[in-house]
Amino acid sequence: MFTYILKRLLIMIPTLLGVTIVTFAIINLAPGSPIEQRIQQMKFGGMGGESGGGGHGGDNKSSAVSEEVIEALKKQYGFDKPVHIRYLIWLKNLSRLDFGESFTYEEPVIDVITSKFPVSLQFGVVSLIMSYLVSIILGVAKAVKHGSSFDYVTSFLLFVFYSIPGFMLAILLIVYFAGGSFYDWFPMGNLYSDNYYDLTTWGKITDRLHHFVLPLICYMIGSFTILTMLMKNSLLDEVKRDYIRTARAKGLSEKVVYLKHALRNALIPIVTGIGGFVSVFFAGALLLEIIFQLDGIGLLSYKSILQRDYNVIMGLIFIQSLLMLIGNLLSDLAYVIVDPRIDFK
Repeated sequence: MFTYILKRLLIMIPTLLGVTIVTFAIINLAPGSPIEQRIQQMKFGGMGGESGGGGHGGDNKSSAVSEEVIEALKKQYGFDKPVHIRYLIWLKNLSRLDFGESFTYEEPVIDVITSKFPVSLQFGVVSLIMSYLVSIILGVAKAVKHGSSFDYVTSFLLFVFYSIPGFMLAILLIVYFAGGSFYDWFPMGNLYSDNYYDLTTWGKITDRLHHFVLPLICYMIGSFTILTMLMKNSLLDEVKRDYIRTARAKGLSEKVVYLKHALRNALIPIVTGIGGFVSVFFAGALLLEIIFQLDGIGLLSYKSILQRDYNVIMGLIFIQSLLMLIGNLLSDLAYVIVDPRIDFK
């Protein structure tokens, strides 16, 4: 097992290298650049006249940016070098976990990402735990009561939940429960209230939960429905196997048959999604963050693309790719935990 893990870790190196090469090439070939963005800001901000007007008083001159300023901007942002040289410099800095400086925020990229990361991390971790907890419990209950009224009603509700887009549900929840047109039961924006630090420990917990409820429902709405049906179907397939018939023939109760013998093997298909969740919660949810006024990774990614903030884009893609590879490795390890018979070599 140790050899397998070591091989997977070594394979990550060329994989990440390939991802960074392709990403760096694409964003540099795309139209627009930080230089053009900065020049537009200077023109519309009235800075061009001061920089490039010099002693000339003409209107055209006052709206132009001199070549000296353009060259200075290229040098400032590192665009005075060929693309392959810039990539090698970026790669060298990466060895020190230095993703460069954000062109927009004018501070280290790692600081920009870490400042937005807690929002997506908190919702990602909580939605991961809640999704699996609800899915496994509800899936087992549906399998045990397969064909009953409870099974049909919950299946109908699950299909309804699955058909509702997260952002549409977010709008409905705000309209009805967050002061939109009906009730004002839940707050909007941020993860806590303005007086959060003045509250008691229990007050801080309840304040956080109060802010978490609506966004968390929207984060979970699609994922737990799929996992629940997968859990139910996997368990139903498992109870049809010969070893389950043998357990029943020995006189074991249905509770023991389902929970002790069948459940562990039925969990194997479920653990395949753990690796995906590691990267999903880092990516954030752009529409949900906009609707609920949450300043997280999703919104940062969107703004960075619009503003051509190359260093932030590269940093986000690298970290997300790394988390995805680690997540796939965790999925394999989860296989072994659930079923020790599985042996990766």
